[in-house]
Amino acid sequence: MTSSFSITSAIADPGLLDLPWDLPLDAWPDEFIAALPKGISRHLVRFAHLSGHVVAAKETTSEMAHGEYEMLKTLQRLDVPCVEPLAVISNRVDAEGDPLPDVLVTRHLKFSLPYRALFSQTLRPDTATRLVDALAALLVRLHMIGFFWGDVSLSNTLFRRDAGAFAAYLVDAETGKYYDGGLSTGQRENDLEIARVNIAGELMDLEAGGRVDEELDPITVSNGIVKAYRSLWTELTGPESFSSSERWRINERVNRLNDLGFDIEELAIRTTEGGTTVRIQPKVVDAGHHQRRLLRLTGLDAQENQARRLLNDLDAYAARYGKEDADEEMIAHEWLAKVFEPVIRAIPRDMRGKLEPAEVFHQLLEHRWFISQNESRDIPLAEAVSSYINEVLRHRRDEATMIEPSTGMITLPVAVIDDDAEGDWRSKV
Repeated sequence: MTSSFSITSAIADPGLLDLPWDLPLDAWPDEFIAALPKGISRHLVRFAHLSGHVVAAKETTSEMAHGEYEMLKTLQRLDVPCVEPLAVISNRVDAEGDPLPDVLVTRHLKFSLPYRALFSQTLRPDTATRLVDALAALLVRLHMIGFFWGDVSLSNTLFRRDAGAFAAYLVDAETGKYYDGGLSTGQRENDLEIARVNIAGELMDLEAGGRVDEELDPITVSNGIVKAYRSLWTELTGPESFSSSERWRINERVNRLNDLGFDIEELAIRTTEGGTTVRIQPKVVDAGHHQRRLLRLTGLDAQENQARRLLNDLDAYAARYGKEDADEEMIAHEWLAKVFEPVIRAIPRDMRGKLEPAEVFHQLLEHRWFISQNESRDIPLAEAVSSYINEVLRHRRDEATMIEPSTGMITLPVAVIDDDAEGDWRSKV
């Protein structure tokens, strides 16, 4: 490298020095470029190889690059789902000494996809709804910590599969602002309106290109984020009053929040002077209830719905062998060694980049239930694994680092499983 430049980075990766920063991003040689699907961006973004990983490089102004770098670090510190900031490359000049834009470098999020890569021919209504629901949940989490996004859209979000749903990650934070004292109702409503308008425009764009199902209505789907957001926000933060004789409703509220994947750190409880009415209101709510329990018990790091599904299977395993009263961590270790890890080890090495291990296990459970219903018999785990690998996984494209242009949807049906049904197939390992 002959040109000078400056690197601001929290990591010490000498590989950053080897990238051609003296060239505009659109002139980088193919040897540096990773061909991954990109969302729509107002700035030039290129994916590049760096020290065995893939990074995203975005050309922008110096102020925006440094501002977004610091904002993403703040969001990471607050445990918000977002891309990891790696570096800002500044003071770039080309071979003639002319200045080049600053570059923000972030780590590519493995197993994530932009919304346009989540369908093959046409975007189906149920897929669009699940994407919008995931984005609504992300927006609620951002607003709860006091972050105003300012440019909420599907394009500024990456999605990872999460046991039949999706988990949303913030990608573009250049318009965002963090308010330590929290957001006003007006700020939240502004962000929500931006989301509604942007999503409608994105879906209309797909509609104009003939890439959405004819039954999909962009306006209905975009309005869905408003409904989903307000429903979740009310459940997480809204006050609730009831008779003092119905104190069981306190635990009911906590359990509802846990089922949604949130933990309560503080609950304000007030009673009337006569003690006839109780009023409760969550004060601080943290996302990731099932994720934290799964991580504590097994060391597995999964998305929230994936964690819920794995924990259900763990509980079913304990019930099957009459170990509900045994030490929880001991049972989790046994389930991990006898059920989860053998399944993951059975996946051929050349297929391990297709899906995250937790998503593989979830889909295996779906597949096992499906073939059990079709054949009216309990399918042994080993048989289900072999069938899933050959009939489903082998035909998927990799999502660890998905290469263009092939994309596809999960074709397995989403089944409603009765965990209390006699002879539950999941418990027969």
